[in-house]
Amino acid sequence: MIENNVPQVTLDTKTRVKSILGGSAGNLVEWYDWYVYAAFTLYFAHSFFPKGSQTAQLLQAAAIFAVGFLMRPIGAWIMGIYSDRKGRKSGLTFSVTLMCIGSLMIAIAPTHDQVGILSPIILVVARLIQGLSVGGEYGASATYLTEMADKDRRGFFSSFQYVTLIAGQLTALCVLLILQFVLTEQQLHAWGWRIPFFIGACLAIVVFYIRRGLLETQSFKNVKKDKDQPQSSMFSLFKNYPKQAFTVLFLTAGGTVAFYTYTTYLQKYLVNTSGFSKPQATQITTLALFIFMCLQPFAGALSDRIGRKPLMIGFGVLGVLFTYFLFDKLGQTHDYWSAFWISLAGLVIVTGYTSINAVVKAEMFPAHIRALGVALPYALANTLFGGTAEFFALSFKEAGHESWFFIYVTILISISLVVYIFMKDTKYNSEIKEH
Repeated sequence: MIENNVPQVTLDTKTRVKSILGGSAGNLVEWYDWYVYAAFTLYFAHSFFPKGSQTAQLLQAAAIFAVGFLMRPIGAWIMGIYSDRKGRKSGLTFSVTLMCIGSLMIAIAPTHDQVGILSPIILVVARLIQGLSVGGEYGASATYLTEMADKDRRGFFSSFQYVTLIAGQLTALCVLLILQFVLTEQQLHAWGWRIPFFIGACLAIVVFYIRRGLLETQSFKNVKKDKDQPQSSMFSLFKNYPKQAFTVLFLTAGGTVAFYTYTTYLQKYLVNTSGFSKPQATQITTLALFIFMCLQPFAGALSDRIGRKPLMIGFGVLGVLFTYFLFDKLGQTHDYWSAFWISLAGLVIVTGYTSINAVVKAEMFPAHIRALGVALPYALANTLFGGTAEFFALSFKEAGHESWFFIYVTILISISLVVYIFMKDTKYNSEIKEH
């Protein structure tokens, strides 16, 4: 095949799989570093904030979690352009370097009792750096995995972005479970919460060297050889591809708020509302997330057969119908296995979005602006809706109207559902050229 009058280099399946696995391993560590914050909030919130109720401290920690998302659009903008101009491989290497710096800062940060207001300031700066990293990571990794996959298996291979994203979160929870087993609660609150951030910083260094050895995608090589191709920029994105950009933003809104509600907030909900102990909540969340992770490739492969739209519409319809009901039931149950099955039911619904959202976005944009087109609208939606999910949930709870949050989630999913219904199925209308 010829793309932009440049001979295509055909990669064999073994080479494709090796590159995708290499990229995915780095993605796992990136998201481990990002989610360790959420997984360990219950243990370190008191270290950075003045004494108060547990919900108040969690609320302040959640606010900083949301602040980290403010940098994601900036990271998406800067590193989306960087990945489009310098290469997907370069963008991936840069993002993991920033993540390492952020994790190390949190690991060695002094407590509020030691340095007062400087402590939460350090935490904010670290999360801003990590937000910058993750903002660029999503676009670069989604683009890399999708471009490395062959045409008939893009849904399957691109689903590994969320496999590794969830695996990163799952790894963070597993580290938490291990530390809960080997350390006392007092030790975890005092210093044990620092261990996972040290682990993340060390793993990021390993990933830096892995990513330096990745192959560059053929799509990017074609763009570099085509001197007539316009350069990636935010102005070019919204001038030439406004429909695609806003479609990404609104298709992401409901999916991202549902994802963060059923993952990062779920653990706090099981403790704060359902009344489970911290170890029990962690166990329930970990088991449900593991099954959720395993479902992603199956759903991705299904989209290669029947298209992307049916899965997204399925998520939208079921999310609108069952989100309020599932959380209402979960808040009333005190049975371990009932809580697990309810949590898993919600995650199965969300699979219709998570398994294919990366490939859907990548298939909307031509190669010269693909990383930016995937990253920036997605990051904006994450900042507005995903990063604030836990903060809104805890705010509603603090105000005595916890159920209002689930109405809010349902409304956002319904907005995305409208987009899913009217957008083209990207499997059959893809901007990614076959090679």
